[in-house]
Amino acid sequence: MKTNEINIRDPFVLTWEGRYYLYGTRGATCWGPASGFDVYEGTDLENWEGPAAIFENDGSFWADRNYWAPEVHPWKGAFWLFASFKSETRRRGTAILRADMPRGPFAPWSDGPVTPPEWECLDGTFYVDGQGNPWMVFCHEWVQVGDGEVWAMRLTADLRAAAEAPRLLFRASEAGWVKEIPHSSGMKGRVTDGPFLWRDEQNRLLCLWSSFSAGGYTQGLAASDSGEITGTFRQLPPLYENDGGHGMLFRTFSGQTMLALHQPNRHLEERPVFLPVNFTLSCVPEAYTPCPGR
Repeated sequence: MKTNEINIRDPFVLTWEGRYYLYGTRGATCWGPASGFDVYEGTDLENWEGPAAIFENDGSFWADRNYWAPEVHPWKGAFWLFASFKSETRRRGTAILRADMPRGPFAPWSDGPVTPPEWECLDGTFYVDGQGNPWMVFCHEWVQVGDGEVWAMRLTADLRAAAEAPRLLFRASEAGWVKEIPHSSGMKGRVTDGPFLWRDEQNRLLCLWSSFSAGGYTQGLAASDSGEITGTFRQLPPLYENDGGHGMLFRTFSGQTMLALHQPNRHLEERPVFLPVNFTLSCVPEAYTPCPGR
């Protein structure tokens, strides 16, 4: 299967032992009832084997809809799947699953969502700080708060639950490019989607995230002023503004930094896109600006 034949949202690439593992939200079941996640495997970011199911609800799992944004992270000898779920009786939130291999099968690990149970949350991502503490960065959804928010929350060492109360990193309105959009309920607000943490070659801590701009769905970027998750995040120019987003960064086996995102942001038309990116200080000397690779 070719990359342009894969209908997923929220692509996430794991590089492991000479292979690329591509995960994402199943396009066909994104907005309604859903049951699981898949993986595609390849060696060149163009030709893929799969899809192969890595998790399927056998009827005992707590959620039955909105299976969104799977990410797989290796840590302490296992592979951890962070993904968003929802049911009639529980608010949308990020739960954690575990497997011994990147292709699964994954089994539930946390007791339901680890995000605050009274919040509508989504798109949890994994981050380990310089002291080895595990964190989850996630969105408090705009449909509940109006001005979407990105929060960070330290996890217990076994990744089963929150270790402390979350702390606010930033709101959507802090980025001047973000456009207010309507919801089907009649409300209007500003979206935060898809946070992802990345430490670059200059040891700067970046947070990718997505919202809507004049160009449609847009890949945003923020940077911590202290280089730590506890720092103040300030907004930088967007990485991509052509109706694509919910991205993440990874390095190819040749060392090139790549941005993975889905584009366009239209139901059943979404495809994973891989773009080379160079983060340099030469773009704007005092502002740390990303320069898309040529």
